Amino acid sequence: MKTIALIGCGRILNRHIEAIAANPGLEIALVCDKDEAKARAAAERLGVPFLTNYRQIRGVDIVAVLTPSGLHPRHVSNVAELTDAAYIVCEKPLSLTLREAYEVYRRVHKAGKVLLPVYQNRYNPLVAHVKELIDSGRLGAIHQFICNVLWNRNNDYFKIDWHGTAEFDGGVLYTQASHYVDMLHHFFGEVESHKGEGGALRGLQVFDSVSAVLRFRSGTVGTLNATVDVYEKNFATEFTLIAEKGTIRLSGTNLNQIDFWNVQGLEKPDMDFKLDHQYGKGHDTLYKYIVEEQWDMFPSKEDVLSGIRLMEMLSY
Repeated sequence: MKTIALIGCGRILNRHIEAIAANPGLEIALVCDKDEAKARAAAERLGVPFLTNYRQIRGVDIVAVLTPSGLHPRHVSNVAELTDAAYIVCEKPLSLTLREAYEVYRRVHKAGKVLLPVYQNRYNPLVAHVKELIDSGRLGAIHQFICNVLWNRNNDYFKIDWHGTAEFDGGVLYTQASHYVDMLHHFFGEVESHKGEGGALRGLQVFDSVSAVLRFRSGTVGTLNATVDVYEKNFATEFTLIAEKGTIRLSGTNLNQIDFWNVQGLEKPDMDFKLDHQYGKGHDTLYKYIVEEQWDMFPSKEDVLSGIRLMEMLSY
């Protein structure tokens, strides 16, 4: 049985609790939040102890950092250096700047710990299937893509203390669309060049809308559009891939359905799946890989750094 401590009792906490519960072999040992009321409420719900200072964590195998984005570098590095946990799970993004990301990896490595970044959309069955088709060559040359993350976050969302701030949020690419930035790197590799524009249309410190044209070293080109300014509710998450031997369009809450499939020699797979919340089921798979110690299923350092490089270039 692997034991885990959760740092940060905010919006994403419930998803991690559910995913851990879905994986026999994992057990939540304690929770931590600087807000004692939040920490106490989560602890009472789970029947575990709580802390308000993560530096005091001892005796667990894994620590999951679920705090505001801009605090991830500090929290991950301190957990690596000041606790005895061997593995550190970090919610997206690892950092808001490339410099901080390099520093985090250096400090974690020096402390002899293992960093496990959370990019759970990689484990979406349809995303994994497309990745397999790309890597196998079944699609031939990959020509172009269109990726749209067209969401709503209302004004109440941005009243949460750190949301919409340059210091802790980073903007739409970091807080909403970072999984899709990661997906593009997962599919196509390193970005060679880009042109993009962002708009802070609601008076935030960060961009709430970004449009970019990207060229990858592989030669693939495409567009990425992300916004939180859609009226009233999320409108669409969609990804279209145009390749030498096929065209595929995915859509749905977390790209959970196939809208179009025309691939040479391959029938449309019966892989659509339903979701009961916006995060998908990828966290379940992530924790399954932790139980099974399949560390190679987590994003590589190179992929994480490449994604942060792109987000930073388009956001700051």
